[in-house]
Amino acid sequence: MSNRFIRRAEPCEIVRKLAAKLIMERKLVEEGDNILIAVSGGKDSTMLAWVLSALRPALKVQYSLAALHISSDFCSCCKKSILLQKLNEWDVPFKDLSVPIIGRLKPGRKMNCYWCSTQRRTELLKYAGENNFNKIALGHHLDDIIETFFMNMTGKGVLSAMPVLLQYRKYPVSLIRPLALIEEREIIASADKMGVLKAACTCPYGVNSGRRDMRGKIAAFTGNSGAVKRRIFASLSSGEKDLLIERE
Repeated sequence: MSNRFIRRAEPCEIVRKLAAKLIMERKLVEEGDNILIAVSGGKDSTMLAWVLSALRPALKVQYSLAALHISSDFCSCCKKSILLQKLNEWDVPFKDLSVPIIGRLKPGRKMNCYWCSTQRRTELLKYAGENNFNKIALGHHLDDIIETFFMNMTGKGVLSAMPVLLQYRKYPVSLIRPLALIEEREIIASADKMGVLKAACTCPYGVNSGRRDMRGKIAAFTGNSGAVKRRIFASLSSGEKDLLIERE
């Protein structure tokens, strides 16, 4: 896809085109898939629900969609009425599941992003297994993918990234990230255009400082160029091991 198109196209068209490109190239959505969308109430997962619904005619395969929102005991900012309204417009059934994430902490332990993510992922896998979903769609975008790669490399000394397709060995379900080619600013522009941005919630724990610092460094050495970021993304699958496909 040319950079000229990306500059000139409407925000929603950019998101739709780039998601379709990744989905078809990586076969993230296939005939007969039953896909569970993890919707937090934020801009990324909400736009993910929209794009998976909007792409149904273009992908030319039959697949089912449903959305699961996990309500926690520390965040009540999600405007569920607006989220539900949008999902109804897009023909995506919605389920709200309450989980005591802080309540599950052992005595003396403090709340952190890793604990929250682990608890949510566990509940997603459990719900998907009990309700015959074979794929779980997550709303991570291009900036998330690249930031994670460089954080793992510089902080842990390993070459590892958020895969666009994670196939579990012990669960009959896979994780997919259809927004992985799309910059956050493209999602923001698209969400704003559709009236989603003003209704989106933000986690009270926010982005951790390490990720925020890495985002600034990446912006500096890439010139915040979407083309450069996408070349970095392409490099993750250019070696002997494809870092964008994983089996766990």
